[in-house]
Parts: sequence; structure tokens; C-alpha cells
Amino acid sequence: MSLVKYIDRKHTNCEKWDGLIDMYGRDNLLAMWVADMDFQVPDCVISALQTYVTQGAFGYYRTPDSYYEAFINWEKNQHGFEVQKEWIRFSPGVVSAFYWIVQFMTEPGDAVIVTTPVYYPFMNSIKDNGRTLITCDLVNTNGTYSIDFVDFEKKIVENDVKLFILCSPHNPVGRVWTCDELKTLFDICRKHNVFVISDEIHHDLVYNDNNHIPSLAVGDYDDMMIMLTAPSKTFNLAACQNSVIVIPDKQIREKWDVFTGNLRVTNGNSFGYIAAEAAYTDGHAWYEEMKETVYDNYRYMRDTFVKELPNVVVSPLEGTYLAWIDMRHYLSSGEMAAFMQDKCALAFDYGDWFGGEKFAGFIRMNLATSRANVELAVQRIVQNLK
Repeated sequence: MSLVKYIDRKHTNCEKWDGLIDMYGRDNLLAMWVADMDFQVPDCVISALQTYVTQGAFGYYRTPDSYYEAFINWEKNQHGFEVQKEWIRFSPGVVSAFYWIVQFMTEPGDAVIVTTPVYYPFMNSIKDNGRTLITCDLVNTNGTYSIDFVDFEKKIVENDVKLFILCSPHNPVGRVWTCDELKTLFDICRKHNVFVISDEIHHDLVYNDNNHIPSLAVGDYDDMMIMLTAPSKTFNLAACQNSVIVIPDKQIREKWDVFTGNLRVTNGNSFGYIAAEAAYTDGHAWYEEMKETVYDNYRYMRDTFVKELPNVVVSPLEGTYLAWIDMRHYLSSGEMAAFMQDKCALAFDYGDWFGGEKFAGFIRMNLATSRANVELAVQRIVQNLK
């Protein structure tokens, strides 16, 4: 029997399905946008939460050592990375975390660089905090993306960049960066005194022979880096609001502690800790099946487009459960929203959200849903374009 079960999330106050009117002005769209899953969480998570709810008292919660041990063991077993308990801090989400770090590691007006196209809250965190956004476009070679290290360093020097927000694996293009790529990036940052936020929330979602390398495991970069991750993408626990911040350097931890202490946000809610501990401890079999389900959805989508619409360019899915799809041969940037929403009744994240008009001919498609939904979305695009 399958461990991974699709659930209909409509009318459950689900942002992805019940937020369509607010986002797109209509509620009859097939939701393929927000980066969360339509899969029920592992049974071990449900059981752990049910046990907690049954005891019926929800007062102040003391985070148990077993929570830290569960995360530490997961990182060691999945990624070969030895995390120390004293390095671990809490944030309600990785977005909150990089907003905070931008504030306490830079000054107003400082330049912060990202590699575009990229998860749009990166750019929002820079602009919202009164910092200067610097973008370095990834190099697109027939849908496979790489880093222009020369341009990256040039922009750092020209703009006196103070901070770099890295997405690893990269959302939306699906790249899993190699050790050499990461080392080159970090050596450039070291050379020019650029601090690094490494957002690794998708780090468990890698496929085939690709291997995620935690940024803190690449070399001796502890004094210039904070790593962010969470069980939310891996196990569909975003509503539990429990992210893991890894800070090996004592002085940087002290900065984090002062900043979050002044916010009075140093611990999460009990439900988040209990869910995360259960998932990291007993959710591995579910996790492996979930990855197979996602990659099978990707293969169907990719192969159908190759056969039916050969000029659609689908980026290779090395990591994440998000497909980056180049529709520029068939649709102009001005046609995209009307075609997808009005003709196909589909809701996607549009390319321009990830770095401006130059990416407007792309869509990002969430593959962490049922095969039926993926087939329906792909066939609507095929039929309407043909």
C-alpha cells in the first residue's frame, strides 16, 4: 500500500487552493503554484500529534533534546553533515530568517546580491529592508543553468556587495550545485568580505545521481555563513512553522541571539517541534516514496512536452519538486497569464516573479501533487497550444 496519499485540500483554509481568488481573481483554477504538497504527511507525524492532542494540555513547551537529536541524525544520515546542538537556532520560517539576517548583518543601503531567476522573497527581503538589490543572472544553456562567476565577482566589486543569499538547491531552476561550484562562490565571497546566507530548504529533494552538499560542509567557511533549512518542504509541514537555523560561529550566533531576543522570538510552538521530530525520526520510507512520486510526475510532464510541444524547454529536475518551464517559443510574455488562466484554467507561479520581465516567458510548476493533476495541467496546455 502506498505511503504517500493525495488529499483534496480545497475548503481547508489552504493557501494554495483556497487563496486562488485573492491571487488570480478566480477560484476555478487547477492550483499548480505554491511550493507545498498535496500529500498527507507521514503517519508517524499524525500519530505523534494525535498523542499530544489527546493529553489535552497546551501550556508552555520545553524543546526536548530528542528534537535536536532527530535533526542531527537526519543531517548526518542524509547528507554526511555533523551538526552540533549548540549551533541550532529557531525561526518560524526561512523567509523570516533571511529577513532578520539581512537586518543584523548589513546596514541600510548596503548591496545584497542574488542569482536570478530566484525565489522572489529573496529580492523582497532586500528591498523591504532598504538594502540595494544586485542581481547576477544564471547562464541558461538549453534549460540547464550555471553560474557566471566572472559576472558574480564583477558585480560584487562594482557594488561593494556585503551579503549574498544563496539558494541551494536552486528554486526555481532545479539545479543542485556541485562542490566545485559552491567552493568557487564562497572563495569569491571570502575574497571580498561578503557574508553568505545559504537557504537549503529544498536540500532533501534531490534525484538520481545528484548529491546535495551542505554549504557549511564545503570547506572552512563557518565564520562567514548561516545555513537555513526546515522539515517543511521535505515533509509538508509548512503550517507547523518550524525552521532550523545552523550557525557554527560563536560570534555570529551571539548576533542572532541578540536580534531574536529583542524580538522575543526564540522558540516555536510545540506542534512544530513534535511534528518535525517525528518526521526526522520515522519518516524516511515516506520521504523516499514521495521523491519517486514527484520524479515520476516530472518524467511524465517532460516526456509529454517533448512529444507534443517539442519547443517547450523543461529544465532538468536535479532538485526541488518545482519544474521550471520555458514557454517562450509558443507564448509572448504578454500572453502568458491570459493563456494559462483563461484558456487552460491553471494557476502557476510566473517567471517574471523570479527576477523581472526577462523571465516572463517561463512558468514554475509544482509537481508535488497527484499524477491526475499533473496530467490535467499538461494536457490542457498541449490541447490549447495545438
